[in-house]
Parts: sequence; C-alpha cells; structure tokens
Amino acid sequence: MPIDTVSLLGWFDTEERDLPWRRPGVTAWQILMSEIMLQQTPVSRVAPIWQQWVERWPVPSKMAASSQAEVLRAWGKLGYPRRALRLHECAGVLASEHGDVVPDDVDTLLDLPGIGAYTARAVACFAYGRRVPVVDTNVRRVVARAVHGAAEPGNPSTTRDLADVEAILPRGREKAARYSAALMELGALICTAKNPACLLCPLPKCSWIEAGRPAYSGPPKKVQKFAGTDRQVRGKLMSVLRESDGPVERAELDVVWLTDPGQRDRALDSLLVDGLIEQTESGLFALAGEAQLSGESRPAAR
Repeated sequence: MPIDTVSLLGWFDTEERDLPWRRPGVTAWQILMSEIMLQQTPVSRVAPIWQQWVERWPVPSKMAASSQAEVLRAWGKLGYPRRALRLHECAGVLASEHGDVVPDDVDTLLDLPGIGAYTARAVACFAYGRRVPVVDTNVRRVVARAVHGAAEPGNPSTTRDLADVEAILPRGREKAARYSAALMELGALICTAKNPACLLCPLPKCSWIEAGRPAYSGPPKKVQKFAGTDRQVRGKLMSVLRESDGPVERAELDVVWLTDPGQRDRALDSLLVDGLIEQTESGLFALAGEAQLSGESRPAAR
C-alpha cells in the first residue's frame, strides 16, 4: 500500500518542528554536521551544540584548522565521540579536495571519511533537494506499518530498505525531498516505537491498522543499557580530559571508576586504540592531538 503524499505533506506543512538545521540559509556543511550529531542522539541535546559549532566552524576549513582536541572538547557529552574525529577528518578532505564545499551527489559523499549510506543520502536530499531515498529508524518503522502491515521493521537491510522507500517517493524532486523529511517527522512524532498516536495520524490508510494492529512477532529486541557499561566508563574518562587544561596524570583518571578497576583499564585502553586519547612519553594522558599543543613531546608508542 503506498503512503498518501497529499495527506502526509499537508500534515507536515502544519506540524513540522522548527529545527535550526531546517531553517533558510543553512548550508550543506552545517546540515552534514547536524546529521552526524543526530546519529543516536536526541534533537534536544544536539540543537545547542550544533548552534555553537555553526558559529565556530561555519565552513570545513575552519574546523580542519582546529586540532582534534578542540573538536573533541567542543563535542561535549553528545556521546560516541569517534563521530567528532571522523567529522574533523572529513572537514580536512572537504577543505583540501572539494574547495570547502560539501558535494551534492551520493557517490562522492560516500567517498568522504565517516559518511555512510544514510548520511550521504540525507545530505544530498536535505541540503540539495536530490530525489534519493533517505532511510533512518523512524522511516523504517513508518514503512513497516503503513506499507507492509508489520508492527516493527525486520533487521535492517540497506538494499531492501532503500528499495522500499524509493518505491513510494514522489516523482518531483522538490516534493520528494520534503516527503522524505515528512516521513521522518511522522515516525518521530506520531508513528513512534512505543504507544503510536494512531488517532492523530494523517494517513487515510495504513496496512497495520487494516490488519488489526498485529503485535510484533520477530526475535526479541536487544535493549541498550548504559549504566555500568564500558561506554559509561569511557564517557567519564573523556569528561576528565575534556575539562582539563592539558594532559593529566593517570591518578586523575583512576578515581572516576573505582567500582571495577579492570573495567576502567579496559575502557582506557579502548580510548587509546580508537585514537580518541593519547599517552605522552612522560606518561600523561590527553585528548587526541593535545600533547603537542601543550608542549609535550610526541605520543609514546604503545
């Protein structure tokens, strides 16, 4: 069953959220920054940080001229800080190879560091109005219900998911880009994972409703926890380094997680392996790229 374009776009015209990266004058680079930040992070946490980044790094070359440590520090507590390092690397490529301009086609975008299938299509669509399918968790859920009559989508499949959305995109380029944004908005506000507001849904027909809203029958879903995980410990270690003026002693890191010293050591090692932090020859720990800025010699090999 196709998704009614007129109904969806009519709803979006009145219910679209006033998100800062949707406003007139926002550049493709700024949209790219928002898309990287929004991966697995709520809009409410991203918006204020994104605004700071737009003012500080309005073009890729400005970010490329900054150190990794500066970018990691500005990333704050958005989580998954490797995204910040990849964006910094991407900024360097955009500045040196693309004239400080984000490309407008999916294939070229996919060649950039840290840009995957979703991000490349999101930038091409939302920054340049390209008619390309854009698939995130919200879109997958709306398509699963409205088109296929399933309570939840199955396991992700880039090929299948893109084909599903391609099949329902309007033909007109401008309408298709807005349709993609509206699908995401519908999944975020109405067709939510828990307690979907079906009575408020603008779609006149939904396969899931017509099938009697059958329950999810797939394999049990994994619930991501945070408390007590290595990710939480990594975040605490990163906070110490972000809030310091330079490299710190190991003792300052040891005290952040006394519950399980082995877990703390494992988290610290993983940050070193991921290139998010470095250890200097004098044995101090610092954010990536900060040792030289502080006058320390090059990072010691591990």
